[in-house]
Amino acid sequence: MPKNPEMCGCCGPLRPRYKRLVDNIFPEDPKDGLSKSDMEKLTFYAVSAPEKLDRIGAYLAERLSRDVVRHRYGYVVIAMEALDQLLMACHSQSIKPFVESFLHMVAKLLESREPDLQVLGTNSFVKFANIEEDTPSYHRRYDFFVSQFSAMCHSTHEDPETRSRIRVAGIKGLQGVVRKTVNDELQAIIWEPQHMDKLIPSMLFNMQDSEDLDRAGHPSTPSGAGPEGEENPAALAESCFRELLGRAAYGNMNNAVRPILVSGNINDLITSAQHSHHVIQQVLNHLDTHNKNTPRVRAGIVQVLLETVAIAAKGSVGPTVLEVFNTLLKHLRMSVDFELAEPSRRNSSTSVSSSRVKESEERIVQNAIIQTIGFFGGNLPDYQRAEVMMFIMGKVPVFGTPCHTLDTVKIGHQGTKRIQAMLLSSLIMVTSGFKSKSMAAALPPLFLDPLFSISLMEDSELRQLVLEILHNILDRHDNRAKLRGIRIIPNVAALKIKREKISKQDVTFMKKHGQQLYRHIYLGCKEEDNVHKNFELLFTTLAILTIELANEEVVIDLIRLAVALQEMVLANEENMPMFIRCGIMALVAAYLNFLSQMIANPPFCQHVSKVIELRNMDTNNPKSDSDDRLLYFQTSDMAECLAGPGYNAERLSVPYVPQVTDEDRLSRRKSFVDTVSLQVDIMSNSLPDKLAEEITFETLKKAIDTTGLEEQEREKRRQVMEKFQKAPFEEIAAHCESKANMLHDRLAQIFELTIRPPPSPSGVVSISTGHTQHQSVPVYEMKFPDLCVY
Repeated sequence: MPKNPEMCGCCGPLRPRYKRLVDNIFPEDPKDGLSKSDMEKLTFYAVSAPEKLDRIGAYLAERLSRDVVRHRYGYVVIAMEALDQLLMACHSQSIKPFVESFLHMVAKLLESREPDLQVLGTNSFVKFANIEEDTPSYHRRYDFFVSQFSAMCHSTHEDPETRSRIRVAGIKGLQGVVRKTVNDELQAIIWEPQHMDKLIPSMLFNMQDSEDLDRAGHPSTPSGAGPEGEENPAALAESCFRELLGRAAYGNMNNAVRPILVSGNINDLITSAQHSHHVIQQVLNHLDTHNKNTPRVRAGIVQVLLETVAIAAKGSVGPTVLEVFNTLLKHLRMSVDFELAEPSRRNSSTSVSSSRVKESEERIVQNAIIQTIGFFGGNLPDYQRAEVMMFIMGKVPVFGTPCHTLDTVKIGHQGTKRIQAMLLSSLIMVTSGFKSKSMAAALPPLFLDPLFSISLMEDSELRQLVLEILHNILDRHDNRAKLRGIRIIPNVAALKIKREKISKQDVTFMKKHGQQLYRHIYLGCKEEDNVHKNFELLFTTLAILTIELANEEVVIDLIRLAVALQEMVLANEENMPMFIRCGIMALVAAYLNFLSQMIANPPFCQHVSKVIELRNMDTNNPKSDSDDRLLYFQTSDMAECLAGPGYNAERLSVPYVPQVTDEDRLSRRKSFVDTVSLQVDIMSNSLPDKLAEEITFETLKKAIDTTGLEEQEREKRRQVMEKFQKAPFEEIAAHCESKANMLHDRLAQIFELTIRPPPSPSGVVSISTGHTQHQSVPVYEMKFPDLCVY
């Protein structure tokens, strides 16, 4: 009896149909690739009978595992291609078990040591990650894939090209995990710390590794593609990193940011001076790229820079520091330009309210930049902070000094004032907490001269900023808070002032720059736009000078300065307003009261207290017959109080006179044009209308009598100065030209009268208007002196 072929165990028809369909897609020679016709039959069968998908997947996984063990990699590729096509074609509920078989096969490939199989498995996983499933999975986890892809990102394969391929595959795999899970509420576990601690450092590692290659002389391709179309791990990692942070919800942001800082500490990115500047440089480059973006965007970037600086400031050294400040100052200037240019760009359709919003937004940018400058400088070591102070001061536009980075002509007076105020504000933050053992090192001439030049400007706010900067530098023992407010301190000892013995270096500094300090205090007191805060800061300045830098010689100089201020008010030659005069008198009284107690001289204290007491009595009883002389501090009385050893009281009899320097040329109140124009005006107007004016007794009497002439001359100077400051340039040029021509004509007349040769009978040669003329004079018309006639 013949055997039934259908009953034979080794015959093909006995195998299940799905297995036969799966077997048929594999050719005898793997080089022939996947059989397309048989693959279409398998796909049709899977779509028609979706309940068989799990069995198809399990059988494909069985074959793939066997082929991997036998190193039949050609069949492995065919199996994965078939799986990919089945995934793309089937979207039913029955695909869930099939996916489990698929992920099991992908895991098998990732676990192998063959780079080609790892890349193959990663590519299949990325295709799977892009498929949107109809229903969420309640039990699927991706812990293994996060770990395996992260390990691939740190590949150390000896071949650079293979190492790059594995790292790119690892980054793509992590990107696929993120895309597959980030929008699935059931997969929020991806944001947990154990996953972020692997995912974030893997991306940062590839981004940092690219910078190391750049420093080693192997620059990466900015576009993200390497040679022969290979992708750049650094560019891909940055793209994936941006996508991850962009998808992070508010509640997950901390878990994403924490590994960034931890990774920086692990790899010494932040604590190491070698790498910290790279982070700052990237933020600065980003700020440069968005220099014309909206103010809110630029302010946000500056705020990020501020947070970055908070971590890296301690480790940043060398040119990176100045580069940061240079970039920030450049954007500060640009913000001022944008704000000042806004009114000129405003058209009829732009409302005033929108323009004010624009200005306020630019102020936000400017304040953010100032805070960043101050914070960065304040966290630097003292030796480096001194360099930053010099650098910022070199950027402050001061009239008469070269300033290559800030063109004050284009931004005008208002823009220049804004730049000055903001840079000085940043200097206040940089100098806060600055402690220097030697005042000469803290206040070198290159810093002190332009700072004092700004203190001569006719702007009370700028002068206040200058004084606050001086306080930060001079107050090395933090006594300023105890001295705030101009007042009569009844007991200075109760303030517990901290001080040390004056060093020799500081004594030398005061001998060299003391007169410069006194001069600017003297001139700053009599500015007509001073407010109460100016006098408070001036009092604090005098008090800190006494604490930090005053020896016996300096004490005498400070008393002479106070007496000179008192005499200036009493003489009132400049007609100062009453508020300024009262402010100066209060300043002198408060300071001498403080000084007398600081030097612990009882007679001096009694004299000062007596004058203050008499002033209070005179104020309460204006009709009292007290001697006016007793209401003021007398030099002779103070000299008697200081007649003992230690003080050269005889110097008090020498009135203080401000030192004459050339610093006025650096201030705004006088420019070169003003001076020249004023001289021309005075010279031309001082010439008499008649060359030969008759000198009589009345003329001499008028010349001697100068009553009222000083006031007229002062008013005339003021009018001339105001004219040259406010008039248009064309008008000033025409005026100067006319005055110059008039002066030239007068001089020509004088020269013609003084050097004209006498006439002669034979004629004379004269030059007039460029032409030579010969004139002959008859003898009878010649006039001879009387002594020559006989």
